[in-house]
Amino acid sequence: MGLVSPHPLISVEGMTDETQQAAIEAAQAVVDQVSSYQYSAEDSTIAQQLDEGLAQAKVSLDDEERTRILAEIDGLKDEESSTPQVRSATPVE
Repeated sequence: MGLVSPHPLISVEGMTDETQQAAIEAAQAVVDQVSSYQYSAEDSTIAQQLDEGLAQAKVSLDDEERTRILAEIDGLKDEESSTPQVRSATPVE
């Protein structure tokens, strides 16, 4: 059984739901921007633009989420996929 926070709005890591949601929204804005005009670029360019945007937004994605997002952006090249949705992100301190 995992640890349970005694306060319902604060996770075990000390991040509030609002902070987590703000990080996800900031990351999503970066993903939307990169997806809208970079999807036809080389994979390395897409990754660089994503990383730079996340750094400017002061948020980060874990490796698994970053890999998934990049794969979904790459999938946009077939023009039948939709913009990837960020599932988790954290603020960078």
